Amino acid sequence: MSLQKLLTEVESYTENPNLELIEEAYHYAKEFHQGQYRVSGEPFVSHPLNVAQIMAELELDVISIVGALLHDVVEDTEVTEAELEKEFGSEVTLLVSGVTKLSKIDFKSREEHQAESLRKMFLAMAKDIRVILIKLADRLHNMRTLQYLSEEKQKIKATETLEIYAPLAHRLGMSRLKWELEDLSFRYLEPNKYYELVNKVAKNRDERESYIENVIDQVNNKLLEVGIKAKIYGRPKHLYSIYQKMVKQDKEFREIYDLTALRVIVNSVKECYQTLGLIHDLWNPMPGRIKDYVAMPKSNMYQSLHTTVIGPKGEPLEIQIRTWEMHRTAEYGIAAHWRYKSGNQKEQDFEEKISWLRQLLEWQKDLQDAKEFMETLKVDLFEDEVFVFTPNGDVVSLPKGASPVDFAYNIHTEIGHNCVGAKVNGKMIPLEYRLKNGDIVEIITSANSGPSRDWVNFVKTSRAKSKIKRWFRNQRKEEVAAKGKEMLETRLNKEDVNLKEEEKNKKLKEIAEKIGATTIESLYTKIGYNKVSVLDIVKKLKPQKKKPSPETELKKLKKHSNISNRSRNKGVRVKGMDDLLVRISKCCNPLPGDQISGYITRGRGISVHRSDCPNLKNLIEQEEERIIDVEWHVDQETSYEVEIEVEAWNQRSLLNDLTSVISEAKINITSANVRTTKDRLAYINISLEISSLEHMKDIMKKLEQTEGVLSVQRANPA
Repeated sequence: MSLQKLLTEVESYTENPNLELIEEAYHYAKEFHQGQYRVSGEPFVSHPLNVAQIMAELELDVISIVGALLHDVVEDTEVTEAELEKEFGSEVTLLVSGVTKLSKIDFKSREEHQAESLRKMFLAMAKDIRVILIKLADRLHNMRTLQYLSEEKQKIKATETLEIYAPLAHRLGMSRLKWELEDLSFRYLEPNKYYELVNKVAKNRDERESYIENVIDQVNNKLLEVGIKAKIYGRPKHLYSIYQKMVKQDKEFREIYDLTALRVIVNSVKECYQTLGLIHDLWNPMPGRIKDYVAMPKSNMYQSLHTTVIGPKGEPLEIQIRTWEMHRTAEYGIAAHWRYKSGNQKEQDFEEKISWLRQLLEWQKDLQDAKEFMETLKVDLFEDEVFVFTPNGDVVSLPKGASPVDFAYNIHTEIGHNCVGAKVNGKMIPLEYRLKNGDIVEIITSANSGPSRDWVNFVKTSRAKSKIKRWFRNQRKEEVAAKGKEMLETRLNKEDVNLKEEEKNKKLKEIAEKIGATTIESLYTKIGYNKVSVLDIVKKLKPQKKKPSPETELKKLKKHSNISNRSRNKGVRVKGMDDLLVRISKCCNPLPGDQISGYITRGRGISVHRSDCPNLKNLIEQEEERIIDVEWHVDQETSYEVEIEVEAWNQRSLLNDLTSVISEAKINITSANVRTTKDRLAYINISLEISSLEHMKDIMKKLEQTEGVLSVQRANPA
């Protein structure tokens, strides 16, 4: 893989492409990934270059290629999103941000991390579908090079690919990527079965190819008789699809006859239907095996006519018939349509084609639990489809096994909530009925009814499940809010707090906004769930005593200050004043050399913070008048506590090596905390007694040079 090959590929399908921008992105990635290597030993930049090549093979635009080249710089280098936007603009930054995992947040479990990273990616997809195209290309290249990882990591990646990314490629209509992702996952999850199947498929290849050539000649001659020119070829079934068929139908390999499907590509929709008729003249179709995805496309945009016939030798033969445009969509899916996403009608058509994605995002909003999110996501991605009709003749696509209740919620939430019965093809049926292709569904509603808890056990769509659960949660919330209100009123009476209704509601609204409750009602709910203390709310509602002003506090400090305080000022002086009690804040541990500010506390002197301390920012927002200018005034050797974070490979002598470096520098360690990960990484937080900022930088530099250490940084303010 080379940059020149990539540029040549892009040039082959794009008119006047901005190749300079692609070159700039490549060199930018190469510079910031300098010194990083893949597990294979290759320079890391080879990965984004290969991802960009896959994007180019999908014939995507220059911005997509640039996004692919830069997709790891924010996650794996020091580059920030702000810096990236300055260099390459907001469009590229959105794509890179969308595929960047949430690696800097602590999660309770791997599943929660995976769920939140996927949520983030789906939200970015909704803004720009190219995010998922980069992610799929990224995953495909990682799967192609999976042999360099440990067996445990291979299985984790392959499972995730099979459960999430291959179905996602399918939902986006990208069959070419889907098949390769599935076969690669199969290879690492079931290696014995995979290679056994490879050998069995290879064994009878010559015989099968001869059979298909004979079939192609017969079909081609038949079409030429009526003047239809077509491209006809045999498409070998992918290994994973053969394996699935053997498992689902409980068959041996020798019982699988349709190892190769026939594909016929013609020039028009009219010729598709003509070809279907001519093939049925040649061989008898199998009943129930004719599917018209031309008149009724799948939700992933797939269109083809499918038929299975009893071909030569009496064996079943699957045949797909499509136009060239349908073929391109079947292979590249959403990527094929992205290129033409311009102009009013084209834009509208494109949005309709990805409407299922917007529905998926909307349906997942209610799912807070990571496990539930992952389970319902897999259901939404995996399900086969059933096509049913409204009484007006509109087509509704639902997962296979969906019920009339799923249909009702698909039409509108209120129709789902108020559903009391259903008719299918004019006859009353139970709500648990499984809808079939072609059913005409009519929902009977009643304004005074609500969902039944039993519905959750048989509905198929995550939309229906989430809406039903939310309805019952809301019902429960009303009860809890009433309980919370009663608890507050009881406590107010007990504390003898009497407020006018208008004044009380005004204060409650202010309290609600401060704690993140949008309304007074939601504040009552939090009280009812014991998420907020009633005593805290009552305390806030009580008339407050007037707080002493900063000037009063300073006068008190001057009055009580004496010469002994000089030994307690930790080398900091309040500008224009001497001998005031000063203390260094533990939240940010400032050092001589740091920019600092003081805060006049109530009765505890001046607290000194680093200027970038989050706590100081909060204090400025709340009581800016209490901020005071302070400066360093170190006239004697003074030590300060500072915390540093070390990231390193987890090796036997690591802790000993680090403490030796610190000991040689004659620095005291006040505490140390070590965390390790399954990836053999160690994170060590060490608190040291340091004399200045320069002193800290010096010891950090020495620690960075220790064998196995990846990075050393000052701990962020708490």
